[in-house]
Amino acid sequence: MDSPSAHRDLARARDALERGETASAAGHIAAALAHAPTLPDTHELLSRFAARADGGLDLFPVEPYAPVGRLAARAHLLAATGRPEEGLPLLAAASGHSPELDWAGVPWVGDPALGARIDPGMLARTVMRLCTAVGDPAPAGSITTLRPYLEVVRHAIAAHGEHGMLLGAGSALARRLGEVRLAVDWAGRGSRAQPSKLAEIWLGYAYRSAGRMPEALAALRRAVAYDPDDLSVYADVAATLADLGRLDEALRWTELALERDPDFDCVVHTAHRLRYRADGDVAHLVDLADFIRDHPDDAHEHTDLEECCRETPWLGGLPAGVPLPAGRAPVNAEPSADALHRLQRLAGPTWPHPPGAYDRALGLVLVEPWELLALLAHPETARADQQTGLEVWACLGLLHHGAEEPWPESSRRRLLLGLLDGEVDRVTQAALFALVAYAWVDPEARADVAAVVAARLTETASRPNARAVAELALAAPALDRPTRELAAATIRVPAVPRQRGRGRSLLRWRRD
Repeated sequence: MDSPSAHRDLARARDALERGETASAAGHIAAALAHAPTLPDTHELLSRFAARADGGLDLFPVEPYAPVGRLAARAHLLAATGRPEEGLPLLAAASGHSPELDWAGVPWVGDPALGARIDPGMLARTVMRLCTAVGDPAPAGSITTLRPYLEVVRHAIAAHGEHGMLLGAGSALARRLGEVRLAVDWAGRGSRAQPSKLAEIWLGYAYRSAGRMPEALAALRRAVAYDPDDLSVYADVAATLADLGRLDEALRWTELALERDPDFDCVVHTAHRLRYRADGDVAHLVDLADFIRDHPDDAHEHTDLEECCRETPWLGGLPAGVPLPAGRAPVNAEPSADALHRLQRLAGPTWPHPPGAYDRALGLVLVEPWELLALLAHPETARADQQTGLEVWACLGLLHHGAEEPWPESSRRRLLLGLLDGEVDRVTQAALFALVAYAWVDPEARADVAAVVAARLTETASRPNARAVAELALAAPALDRPTRELAAATIRVPAVPRQRGRGRSLLRWRRD
């Protein structure tokens, strides 16, 4: 892998060495490694440090928050001094930080002798930390760059035999890299060599990846038997039961866990996801969003809310279908080029969930409200494909102005309600979504927004484009059951011919 930045750092390192500034040169070499970990010129220059009496290790100290390039440099120097087993954890830490870079693509990592030299317990801990850092599954662009670590595990297993922890950790890495068959084999061997709760969890995960759900469920039940107080395994059992189509039983497992700890994050996320899967009521996702907001320090990141919202109209992005008319704007003025650029830069057809869309629009607080309103009718906005969603993001941006004002009397509420008075078009649709998104993040606004949505749905139910409002209604928090049923029924029936004129029922709830 070549890199202009790496070559610049190498040139500076050579200049520093000629001046005798070894510490400065070491810093530039570490920077070069961070850009191109396997560049031959970098390793050639690093070998000059390895030739020093002390091996150059003092120039690349390990400190809290040390740059990853420095960790990699020290790892290579340790290998050069005959201590590769000490260098591998440092190199793995660099891979965990930037898994897409080929940190381990060097000869000493691929040497089978490394697997024999390294302590299997230390290697297991190194692999477990790497697995935690890269995620599950590993990013697609990192499969090749992480594979050398799998080979180290393979060599170590061949050298050390049936080491339970190493087999289980190796299984976790193999599974993340798509080596499902190997993951099942190693996890099974590990559970036989050293039976434990963790071994059964590794085996259960491997079976899940292989689509062998009954065997995964059996392994996870054995894990619960080892430690009935580990509620995270209850969540795994529930998820597996759900995948087997045993949703009622899955929900009972979550209820059993929540009786012990109603705020246990893994179970809360799983429970709300399965409840939503059971009845499709968006209230479960709103409750989950509230839990996430109220528990910002959860032990690890969860994706349940995003997965539930993905590809669902307005929960995870703009709906598909025939584009609506462009709409109008209440401000006839020319916004600045900077305002248009800021809007275009963050606009897009998808978002993780409504609170995520609200948060993403925060940058538009730097665009004046009148400019956001003017952008609704800007030629670039009018010409844009509906899937760009410029109107949506302009309206979301309005929510961040006057955020300190109480919602019922706020200018942001007044501006968005003013955009709703008209036929169903891209502007009225965008304004209604902004109100719905705000209801997700502010429980105090939910009753008000629900009333607005219900009135808008009632007004448009028998008109063309009624489906556009109904889809938004199904994403709204706190909507009463009759209104949700009306929205669902509206989506199920074809559109009726356009009728002239429009009602004024919105005047009952508008506040100027």
